[in-house]
Amino acid sequence: MEFISTRGGEKVSAEEAILRGIAEGGGLYVPERFPYVSPEEREEMLSMSYPERAAHILIKFFDVPKDELLSVLEEAYKKFEGEDPLPLVKFENGLFILEFFHGPTCSHADFGMAALSYLLKKSREKLKVKDKLLLVTATSGDDGKAVMETFRGEEGVLSAVFYPEDGVSKMQRLQLQTQEGDNLDSVAVRGSFDDCQSWVKKFLRSEESREKLKESGILLSTASSINVGKLLPMIVCWFSAYLDLVSSSEIQSGQSVDFSVPAGNFAGLLSAYYAKKMGLPIGTLVCASNRNNTLADFCSRGVFDRKKPFFRTMSPCLDVQSACNIERLLFELTGRDAALTVERMKALAGTGRFTLRPEEMKELSETFFGGYASEEDTVECVYEFFEEFNYPLDTHTGVAVHTARLYSRKREEDLAAEPRPMVVAATDSPYKFPQAVYYALTGNDVKDSFKGLKRIHLLSAMEIPEALKSLRYKPARFKTVVAPDKIAEEALNFAKN
Repeated sequence: MEFISTRGGEKVSAEEAILRGIAEGGGLYVPERFPYVSPEEREEMLSMSYPERAAHILIKFFDVPKDELLSVLEEAYKKFEGEDPLPLVKFENGLFILEFFHGPTCSHADFGMAALSYLLKKSREKLKVKDKLLLVTATSGDDGKAVMETFRGEEGVLSAVFYPEDGVSKMQRLQLQTQEGDNLDSVAVRGSFDDCQSWVKKFLRSEESREKLKESGILLSTASSINVGKLLPMIVCWFSAYLDLVSSSEIQSGQSVDFSVPAGNFAGLLSAYYAKKMGLPIGTLVCASNRNNTLADFCSRGVFDRKKPFFRTMSPCLDVQSACNIERLLFELTGRDAALTVERMKALAGTGRFTLRPEEMKELSETFFGGYASEEDTVECVYEFFEEFNYPLDTHTGVAVHTARLYSRKREEDLAAEPRPMVVAATDSPYKFPQAVYYALTGNDVKDSFKGLKRIHLLSAMEIPEALKSLRYKPARFKTVVAPDKIAEEALNFAKN
């Protein structure tokens, strides 16, 4: 399959899209079409393991040997805790929690990385690229650690990660600062995640920087969801959750299911939307925001306004005002009109906002519901859920559960609406945010993250991931802090040293 840019002007192979990361002119690569997965094909996938389902879906987009891809994925998912990489936990009243946090870095980011490493390697082989690869990634905490863990020690790959200095939890910061690997760099940035992503995108778009790196035998790309090779593997998660509901007789095949997903950089929601376009019976996608509710507001009103006040919250991965993947959604809502997408992106860069046309808003509202949780809502949701089910939600999942309930109440008001199962994406382990979670559970503060781990464990008996426990004894290797406009300089210096 070939890939096109959201801003038009080019069509490239999957290998070119993956290696370049961002399209010329600053656009994002998307598949030229979405392959349809029929009900009969879903039936065949019911008995497959998660790696088998992943290989089955991904070869529809990427021309790689299926057996080889399956072997790589099976090895990758052996690093996850438990037999099932993506367990689906049933609660009452049609509510399910989809646990994304059993991977090596305890977050949803592990799922995209499992395939991206292989896809980058195969792309370099097919295009006969001998240059080293520099992956420059902005992160709100999760993607960066997953990138570093995945590419640690990989020959011919350098990885530089940039994160907001005060915009991650203490546990996330430890993950980013203590990561082993001589081919890695982790840099704190004085600013927000949006600052990090904006300057990283400028660097990725810079042909001057690409030429400088090329002179040193280095090819520039990214491992964030800007890269379609990181985004598309997330589609498998939603297919697998649906298939698990069918195989466990929770639903009949063909029945619609709703998903509530923490919004963040919009990668999870977009990949679920892509799954729906491929034929998965998804009813509504609930866009769950915290106080930084630009995305929720967009999904409910069709107005994207990144100039709204910014807040640091207890769900830091959602502290995003300019989600890059909204461009991909906009491209679909406009009927894949690249010129109109460019116009909207120019408006966003100039005035900080754009508004959908009525027909686009109609298309959006047929699939998406936007809602948000205040800090008080999040605390209350995490506390009440634990009181009822003895299950500790992380704060991001608390936001998603709260917003899912807002949507469920809205459906209850519509007497003609049929009840549908609701699957909430638990994107992170509660142990990645121990201080916020412990406060939500007890109303008490704990200053030491590792004491927080122990206290949550004593309350819940949920197993503490070894990957987080072991951080206590690892020295901080990365201590550099830069201004946002120094990201390019830092990345270039790292690559050349």
